[in-house]
Amino acid sequence: MSVQITAMHMSDGLVNASTSVVFGILAIAVVAFCGWRARTELDERTVPLAGLVAAFIFAVQMINFPILPGVSGHLLGGALAAILVGPYTGVLCITIVLVVQSLLFADGGVTALGMNITNMAVIGVAAGYSAALVLYGLVRRRRPGSVPALGVVGFLAALIGTVCASMGFVVEYAIGGAAPTSLTTVATYMLGTHVLIGIGEGLITAVTVMAVARSRPDLVYLLRRDRERAAVAG
Repeated sequence: MSVQITAMHMSDGLVNASTSVVFGILAIAVVAFCGWRARTELDERTVPLAGLVAAFIFAVQMINFPILPGVSGHLLGGALAAILVGPYTGVLCITIVLVVQSLLFADGGVTALGMNITNMAVIGVAAGYSAALVLYGLVRRRRPGSVPALGVVGFLAALIGTVCASMGFVVEYAIGGAAPTSLTTVATYMLGTHVLIGIGEGLITAVTVMAVARSRPDLVYLLRRDRERAAVAG
């Protein structure tokens, strides 16, 4: 099993053509929906931030960190993007990064692009943001407005999002795996390595979210959404 799989960028040939087509269509549909819904998250202040988030994730994804001998990982960015700019915009940011990496840098197969988008942009963002919502709802009762508490939320949300994204690959492999490796081996390998990758992802997410929250808390989508809901309830 290659390091490329571990980093979640699937290469061509791991899954059969019919499965690739199905998930490609699914990815197009979800991204189109997110593009429509992202209008509710973006305004003149947050559009530049969305561009910066996409650029930051693209740059940091180029840096691999070792997790085991011969195995490395990198930032997926789903939870980070969702916390900073919102889940729908977050899906768009990660999708843009993945398309550029696949077409211009051959990082991830072209036929696997739909599955990579499904795993990292859709599942990673959805799982990471859902976890962040639940966790932030718990910590704000005890430590409202605490930046370190937000960092803990970012760490755990990124860890959960990374593991869930890796399980997306396992599902795709179970449906149409074209490699000789058994499903049990793939699932065990992906879960074990991505827990470790998720720790690195969590640290990067926590540091980045705390840095933005300290300087411009009004731009952090998770905090802004919480304040808006509190204003409506009040």
